[in-house]
Amino acid sequence: MNVQVHRDTGILNVAPAAWNALAGDSPFLRHEFLAALERTGCVGGETSWQPSHLTVVDAAGELLGALPLYIKHDSRGEFVFDWSWADAYAQAGLSYYPKLVSAVPFTPATGQRILVAAHADFSTVASALIGAARELGAELGASSLHVLFPTEAQRNYLAGEGLLTRKSCQFHWRNDGYQSFDDFLARFSSAKRKKARRERRRIAEAKIQFQHLQGDELGPEDWDTVFKFYAHTFLRRGRTPYLNRAFFADISTTMPESLVVILARFEGQPIAAAICFRSSDTLYGRYWGSLADFHSLHFETCYYQGIDYCIREGLSRFEPGTQGEHKISRGFTPIATWSNHWIIDPEFGHAVAEFLDRERLHVEAYMEELAAHAPYRRDLQDTTPSR
Repeated sequence: MNVQVHRDTGILNVAPAAWNALAGDSPFLRHEFLAALERTGCVGGETSWQPSHLTVVDAAGELLGALPLYIKHDSRGEFVFDWSWADAYAQAGLSYYPKLVSAVPFTPATGQRILVAAHADFSTVASALIGAARELGAELGASSLHVLFPTEAQRNYLAGEGLLTRKSCQFHWRNDGYQSFDDFLARFSSAKRKKARRERRRIAEAKIQFQHLQGDELGPEDWDTVFKFYAHTFLRRGRTPYLNRAFFADISTTMPESLVVILARFEGQPIAAAICFRSSDTLYGRYWGSLADFHSLHFETCYYQGIDYCIREGLSRFEPGTQGEHKISRGFTPIATWSNHWIIDPEFGHAVAEFLDRERLHVEAYMEELAAHAPYRRDLQDTTPSR
């Protein structure tokens, strides 16, 4: 197959329909999402995320494949932590940055990274994209290429192409055909079921009410309030929010059906919100914020309401984001996530490979231990974490 690879310094240079034909069901890979990041200055410009997307076309100019790719000058917003690798480079008198990262900025959700048209030969297109990424890395003097949160099939493909594999862990909820939240809780042990009901009862007794809103069901003033909650979560930790108000205005117009905002109200006034995205089968919890202090408000807004939504909508999974062992007692279980890494310097590559082998053993032991603390009844519990 005769193909050509192009480098695009912004997704706005790629036709939306052609890109979305490759992107599948993930809301984060849609042209609208990635374009909003660029249009509103969340990436590009003076940020550390410089778009350098790679696309593959055939002789007729048809888009056959794409690799969302960024030149990075730090490791912020990736959720696969390699700060220690950068420190090791610095101690050796070398620069770890720039590096190349194939990922969705600020989004630790597993998905396709090598986007290939259904009728195209995957191996041909993928090989062209990864080869072009390596060439770009050499051209820039980059230290490395990182592919974050790929699917299992693509993780295995990249390992076969010589990229190191790194294992991490998140906590996800699986819908086993529940008809109601009580149906879900029926699988808990008695003590864990009582705890969950007590948490929910505290919120109900406080007379806090919830709305599940699609992106275009919030007006500008609503979004101002939700953004204030979101920004507060970052600012109280002394950090700048990843996303700006303009980003939410953009996507609430261009992809409202993929946005779900869980809004909590007390005496009619908004007090907290969880910003989620959805595909046809998965709810992704992304951001939360509150300016109120109610016991269990976080658990209800971020977890129980999301589970309610999934059961009602018939979604099969709920991925509430990174970290958080407290999710275990609320029905989420450890799930392996992955990344792939090509370290250009062979000596550093060997050192990183040895580190990843040791780290993987710790991750697996951690997952085994947490799975044993899942709240489900022992006669129903599978304590083997998903690998």
